[in-house]
Amino acid sequence: MTPDRREGADALRGADIRFRVDPGDVPPEKAARRLHLTLDRFNELLPNLLKRGFPPADPDTGMYDLDQIDEWRKLRFGREQPLTAAPAPAQPEPQAQSDMAERFINAKERQTKGRRGNGGTP
Repeated sequence: MTPDRREGADALRGADIRFRVDPGDVPPEKAARRLHLTLDRFNELLPNLLKRGFPPADPDTGMYDLDQIDEWRKLRFGREQPLTAAPAPAQPEPQAQSDMAERFINAKERQTKGRRGNGGTP
């Protein structure tokens, strides 16, 4: 490979994408896709969507904020909370004991009950 071609290939390699960056702002085509609409249908519905609080495009770039679109989707029917309740913990939390002496007394009582249940002497 000639030196000129090698420099061009190295320059391209340096410009390769090193990690993925998810866009925050997207063109109308992707905003439409976020709503599972074609671009034509999105443009047709856009005036009504804007009346209902849909986030408008940036006035300079014409891009739509995906986070705002997602927030609008979640709040449009008043759903601020998840549809299902959070699962209960697998084990109940132990009750807090006030001091070391109380824990010692409780441990002794458990030992005594265990010996009685096994036929041992107290």
